[in-house]
Amino acid sequence: MAKKTVELYDSTLRDGAQGEGVSFSTDDKLKIFSALDAFGIDFIEAGNPFSNPKDLEFFKSVRSKNGAKAVAFGSTARKGVAASQDENIAALLKAGTSHVAVFGKAWDMQVTEIIGASLAENLEMIADSVAYLKSRGRTVIFDAEHFFDGYRAAPEYALEVLKTAQRAGASVLCLCDTRGGAMPEEIGAAVKVAAKATDVPLGIHCHDDCGCAVANSLAAYRAGATHIQGTFIGIGERCGNANLATVIADLQLKYNVSAVTPAQLKTLTETARYIADVSNIRLPGCAPYVGGSAFAHKGGMHADGVVKNPISFEHIPPQSVGNERSLPLSEVSGRAAILAAIRQFDPSLDKNSPQTKAITAKLKKLEQTGFQFEAASASFDMMVLKELGRFTPHFEIDHYKVISSQGENGAEKANAVIKIKVGDRYEITADEGDGPVNAIDKALRKALEVFYPQLSKMHLIDYKVRVISGSDTASVTRVLIDSSDGNDEWTTVGASEDIISASVSALTDSLEYMLLKSGKE
Repeated sequence: MAKKTVELYDSTLRDGAQGEGVSFSTDDKLKIFSALDAFGIDFIEAGNPFSNPKDLEFFKSVRSKNGAKAVAFGSTARKGVAASQDENIAALLKAGTSHVAVFGKAWDMQVTEIIGASLAENLEMIADSVAYLKSRGRTVIFDAEHFFDGYRAAPEYALEVLKTAQRAGASVLCLCDTRGGAMPEEIGAAVKVAAKATDVPLGIHCHDDCGCAVANSLAAYRAGATHIQGTFIGIGERCGNANLATVIADLQLKYNVSAVTPAQLKTLTETARYIADVSNIRLPGCAPYVGGSAFAHKGGMHADGVVKNPISFEHIPPQSVGNERSLPLSEVSGRAAILAAIRQFDPSLDKNSPQTKAITAKLKKLEQTGFQFEAASASFDMMVLKELGRFTPHFEIDHYKVISSQGENGAEKANAVIKIKVGDRYEITADEGDGPVNAIDKALRKALEVFYPQLSKMHLIDYKVRVISGSDTASVTRVLIDSSDGNDEWTTVGASEDIISASVSALTDSLEYMLLKSGKE
């Protein structure tokens, strides 16, 4: 690999943790740190040891296997308090990291109205904090908070903040679009001016309040910033931070920048999905490069074109970022999409093969009864394998029973009993859940784990129900279940006039798909 020309700085464990609904345990943080370290991130901002004391536990436990530097984050010393006496600065030192990130105000309004200091006092706070940390052997990354707002309002003062941090010994000056309100052209112009006014590497830290965080990060890079900050899947305050996974892929594949090795780039999708899973966040299907729909071609013309020549509708090969192409099947899919999906299992088939015609007929029949395979490729794969005679069930459901009740607090509870057959052996189990579907899922997996322990890695991440019109006067319920094993996600579908029956059908496909997957690994 060519020499790296950018530094990658991930703030998932600090700025990302400030996103609504995100809460990391120490174990979660250690898992994410390891994933980022393996991927090739240079600096991992892992927490604020002053505002969140449990982060000290993390800093004591974390170990890098691939060279990533853990970074403790905090503010400059308070007004009127020497850095050597400031509790926040002391907490940064106590974290024991070789690198620390310290933020200070670069917008005059923030200085006078928010922290109630004079402009001169703010500069002294920055100088004292950076110099003291450096004197204690720390490498200091200075985050110029609200830099672009400050540069817009009082450019000379914003630049003086940078110069002050540089003179005090900061190794990187990171320019922050803290409100996320700047546009790419003003980011680029301000970074160029800052580069001329300073002599140390510049960084960029963008928020996504205008939907421009990635574009702004790239504009900053093109203007001279070589230290790029973000969160790996874009989580963070308000609308989130720059999505570092997208920025990395753009730098590497569009600007030919050596950010990570090609082998590491091929783990981009796996890493993003793993971090989302640990964070208990659903990665959007439309996420660039790593989303489940990033290389999905639904329209008949698109599917036909990409089958003939992938570059007709794909800007990069999906495998370069560890993703894969999909051809969702729906009412707008052409024969090319259906045939391509079938030929994954038997490349010798063509559109006139009896098997192709039989599978196409089966697909249409199932869709008439309420099934929908566009978002349930796992169920489609199972159906194709069955029609090709290449599927042997891992288990059979002999029978099941579900009893629902309502507790004193009004919460719905359900008990499920299920009997399954694996080979010539039977297993009967029961379990309780929050509703009938949860109960039967737990009971079914409890029974199956006796035979297939690998199912303990699998969990349901989403459950969607839609009532649709059936082929006659009865309503049909369609159930879509999203499952994960911690690395991959897949979706299965069931349809029936009975919601429990539809759910069991989708659950069965999901479990069988997991067992097929694990058998190939």
